[in-house]
Amino acid sequence: MTDPKQVADQHAVVTRRYFLQAGAAGVVGLSAAPLWASKGEAASALADEIAKLEYLTPEESFKFYGRGKPRPHTLPPEKLREVGLARDTWQLEVVADPESDSKVENPLSKELGNALDFEGLMGLAEKHAVRFLHVMSCTNGKSPCGMGLWEGVPLREVIWKAKPASNVRRVFYYGYHNDDPEQRFQSSLPIGRVLEDPPGEHPVILCYKLNDRWLSPKAGAPVRMMVPDAYGNKSVKWLQRIVLTNSFQANDTYAGWNNDTASHIKTCARFLHVPAEVKSGQPIPITGVAQVGMSGLDKVQIWLSPENAPLPSDDPHFTRAEWRGADVLPPPDDWGAGLADGKLPPTPRQVDPATGTPHTWPLRGTIAHWATLLENVPPGRYDLRCRTIDANGAAQPMPRPFAKSGHNAIQKMSLVVKA
Repeated sequence: MTDPKQVADQHAVVTRRYFLQAGAAGVVGLSAAPLWASKGEAASALADEIAKLEYLTPEESFKFYGRGKPRPHTLPPEKLREVGLARDTWQLEVVADPESDSKVENPLSKELGNALDFEGLMGLAEKHAVRFLHVMSCTNGKSPCGMGLWEGVPLREVIWKAKPASNVRRVFYYGYHNDDPEQRFQSSLPIGRVLEDPPGEHPVILCYKLNDRWLSPKAGAPVRMMVPDAYGNKSVKWLQRIVLTNSFQANDTYAGWNNDTASHIKTCARFLHVPAEVKSGQPIPITGVAQVGMSGLDKVQIWLSPENAPLPSDDPHFTRAEWRGADVLPPPDDWGAGLADGKLPPTPRQVDPATGTPHTWPLRGTIAHWATLLENVPPGRYDLRCRTIDANGAAQPMPRPFAKSGHNAIQKMSLVVKA
């Protein structure tokens, strides 16, 4: 079961005023919604829970995974500098795979003395840097690891500096893991995904900032991969080496652990705040987060049923249950995570630079918060579930219910209403 506090602690002010007025006539989009028709105590209770939410996750609240003994980010500062995990000592190699017939005319390597250093990366950033909002999610995790504003240089700009000539099918890349083959963490992408983006999609980037601040060692400093639309296993931290290969096979560490590493992140809903126990007659504010995958998000729904009520064996995804709508929150006024004045830096791919508001909402590849209010629930013990309906009309966990390609099972929480 997901710990509601794990993500709830991450998301700051999301238009408190908007929801304090939820029961008043004339509130666009909510005034006609029966779930928001309550006033007074009920509206205030829901507003209190929504005010705890913060959209961008402060880096210290992110759930970052680091493997190895010791984990790279735990190395002392002098060791970080020694192994190239400080901005003034970092170097990135881009070379041909010696075990394939790939041709690279200008390999970047430490041996040749021309590996890309951080100053060189910043030189590329002056012309090519991009920022985008994106959720970080683990393939097997039950809730997002964090929501960030990522900044970096498209990987293709560095690939082209190495002048690949022929026989390149995949890009293998590696992060520092104590120079121990047993601890190696690696991943790969088709060369086409690196060199060309579908219209409106973000490029794969060499990331050096999170939420407008330099990455910390725990977050993968000084440079990590950031692969949009993918689960976190693709976004290798502590990046140091890129190999261009003609191999048709992926090299992903996670693939060796029986995971589908080519799967895009999925659309799914999770609870943030569900009171474990309330008194009969009290309004019950519920908040949650929706991870918005490649198929977008149309709506969020909840289903309240008596605890351990019999479930039909021929309907494993509860498609015939009495689902009811929850409200998806609008973009926040304050994006959180310590951004200056709570405003986003210019993000042309997703946000109107003139108004600072997203072009569309919710944004694919990000999160959206949702909320609802339960009233007049009789005393008893209940199961509460949530799900998404994606922009194609597919109800969670469809259209991709398989766990090894990303966890999106319907979540269940317990609720007790006492007399």
